[in-house]
Amino acid sequence: VLFSAYFAMQVIYARRKYKVSPPETTGPPEFERTFRAQANCSEYFPIFISLLWVAGIFFHQGVTAACGLLYLYTRLRYFQGYAGAARGRLGPLYASAWLLWALLGLALAGLLAHFLRP
Repeated sequence: VLFSAYFAMQVIYARRKYKVSPPETTGPPEFERTFRAQANCSEYFPIFISLLWVAGIFFHQGVTAACGLLYLYTRLRYFQGYAGAARGRLGPLYASAWLLWALLGLALAGLLAHFLRP
C-alpha cells in the first residue's frame, strides 16, 4: 500500500511540475512516463497480492516474504527507471516478471502439495 501511495504521489507531483490537470493523461514525455509507470505498477498489484497470499499460505511464509520484498524493490526500481527514461524500465521489468513467475510456481507447488496429500 505504501508503494502505491508513493507512486500516486509522484504522479501528483509530476502533474504540478508539468502543469497537467486531471483528468488529462497526456503532456510532456516526463509526465507521461511517470503516469504510465504508476499505472503499470497499479495494474500488476492485484496479481502480486494474490500470488503472495496463496504462496504464503500454502508454500512457505519466509520464502514468499523474501520474494515479495524483492518484487517490491524491483517495482520501485522499475518506477524510478521508467520515470527517468523509457529504457530504464527494462531490467527491473524483467526482474519483477521473473519474481511473479517464481511466486506463481511457489503458489502452485503449495497448492499441489496441500491438495494431493494422501
